This record gives sequence, structure tokens and C-alpha cells, in this order.
Amino acid sequence: MIVDLFSGPRGWSEGLRMLGLADIGLELDADAARTSQAAGHLTIQCDVTQYPTAAFKDRITGKISSPVCTPFSRAGLLRGLTDLSLVYQAVDDLAAGCDTRAQLKSACKDAKSILAAEPMRWLYDLRPEWVCMEQVPDVLPLWKQYAGILQGWGYSTWTGILNAADYGLPQTRRRAFLIASRTRSVTAPEPTHGLNTAIDLFGTARLPWVTMAQALGLDPGLEINTRGARKTSGGNNFPCDEPSWALTEKARSWWVLRHSKRSNATVRRIDQPAATLVAGHARHDYEWVKADGQADQEKRPLLIPEAAILQGFRHDYPFRGSQSRQFLQIANAVPPLFAAHVVSAAAGVPFLEAQVAA
Repeated sequence: MIVDLFSGPRGWSEGLRMLGLADIGLELDADAARTSQAAGHLTIQCDVTQYPTAAFKDRITGKISSPVCTPFSRAGLLRGLTDLSLVYQAVDDLAAGCDTRAQLKSACKDAKSILAAEPMRWLYDLRPEWVCMEQVPDVLPLWKQYAGILQGWGYSTWTGILNAADYGLPQTRRRAFLIASRTRSVTAPEPTHGLNTAIDLFGTARLPWVTMAQALGLDPGLEINTRGARKTSGGNNFPCDEPSWALTEKARSWWVLRHSKRSNATVRRIDQPAATLVAGHARHDYEWVKADGQADQEKRPLLIPEAAILQGFRHDYPFRGSQSRQFLQIANAVPPLFAAHVVSAAAGVPFLEAQVAA
């Protein structure tokens, strides 16, 4: 049995499917729980902090945790960074069998900060064979604290920052990970892609980073007419190395993706990976812009199917809730392909062999 705490719309679970595995997800948010169920994942809608661990005693193989990141995200107020000393204390106390979360939570600037200590309650009670944990980069020191405790319990551990683009995602999403196992030696998953794809001393090279154009299914250099295969003339041509007709529903040439409406917004060309999709921005803050140097630029918002693809989900993944809630789920999720590589490193399930077998 694999248990996924704070499971969201199930990015981890979609990655597990790539490995021929499945899990049980615990999630409080109603929309995310509905998404999970619609996607066919076993889900318990509950407050993770109050759910008893006894049902999983001596039955758990792996444990996955992606605690709520808003207190620590740079897109927010960063109150969680002020609370880290309290979270450290909660983790140490839980590792000694003493639950002080309630008292420490009352002293936190952001009540959600203490959620980052919740995985230790499950680790102390259940001692799974392997562990995967993910958060924004600023939480890496906390993962190192976890790793030190796990090492004392006989686990092999690895902590560090990984870039999703290095594992085939069309997004340069950097996240802090903890990988641990008490049955095998672990390290970071071997990257499959890279910005620098030069051949190394062993005659091998990583694949180049996947671009937004590639992820959206566009062929560089190919032009499409808006009237498609109709026999009558007319319509307009647009290049396929820009967002496609099928996804945009408009015959326009969109060259760049702006990641917010701020003057200093990150801008990425369609022939590059996207920057990190951030839940702190609304979907309409992300815009495709025709960067042709004209004062009157054409633009439109990023669509939900496009956001899903850039996060590594299929375009028709059954996200539930309003469009703003759907985008929040997408931006908060661990990209499935990213998750598959990390779990492969933790559980020792060969990723490519699992794909072929599936």
C-alpha cells in the first residue's frame, strides 16, 4: 500500500500509474477530491492532520507527501519562513513520539505552516519502506532535518533541488525533494533532458529540454490554414510552432507566454519550456502574446487544457470546480512525469521498463 498525503488532483498518482503502481490519497479540498475520483484514484476526503494512522499499520510500503506550500512560496507572503523554527520543533517532537502541533500552530504567523510537520507523524507511526516528499525550494532545510531523523532510523536518504525540465516536462519547475528508503540505497533520479545536450565522456547525451511547442503537439516550420481540409479557398495560415488551432480556437500567432501581468513578468518563447506555473497567480495572469514589436499586441489567457499539458497532465484530465479552482489544482500538483522519476529512484521500480510493460 502507498499513501499520498495532501494528494491534490493526483499528480503523484498519475506518475505512479506510469510505474504500474497505485496509491490511496488523503485530501481535504472538495474540488481536488472530486478531480481525483473522476480520474479513477482511490481518495479519502479528510483533514490529514486528524486522520488516524492505525488503519495503515504494517500495511504501508511507500509514503508520499506534498504539504501545502502557500506559507513558503515566494508567490505568497512567506510567513512560513518565519515559522520554520516552530515547524522544526514540531518535527523533532513528533519524531520522539510527542505531538506538540496544536501548541506550536497557535504561535505560527501562518497556521498552515505547521502542515509541513505532519508527514513526521506518519513516518514515526508507520515506518514505510520508502518515502518521497516535495515542496518549494525554500523548504529544503526542513527536508534535511527529516533526512537526518530518517538516517537515525536506518534509512538511506537524498535531499536536493530538482528541475522538472531535466526530466522531460515543458516547464523549468524547481522543487525541493526528499527521497528515502530503508531497504535500498537511494540517490537523485538520473536526468533525461538538459539545456546543454553535448555528448559526455561515455558517449551519451541528454535529450534537449521539451519546449511548449513540442508539448502542445506542434511541428516546427509547418503552417496550418484555418479552413483546414475544406475544398473552398480562404482562411489564414499560421505557423505550427506556436499554440495550435485545436487548443486556442483562434487563428492567431502567439509567440510568447507571459507568466503574470506585472511589468517584470517572466516571459518565455514558445520554443522554450514554460517557467513555473504558480498557484499564487490567477490563470488569466498567464497570457499568450503575439510579440511582433507592434504597439497593439494581440493576447489571450492561457487555457486550462494548455496549463494541464504544461504541468504534465493530459489535456482532458478531469479537473473539477471553477476554472480558477482547476488552475489552482494544476499549479499546485507535482507533474506526473516528474513524480514517476522520483518514485522510481525511491522504490527501485525501473521507469522505462515499467512504461514498456504498461
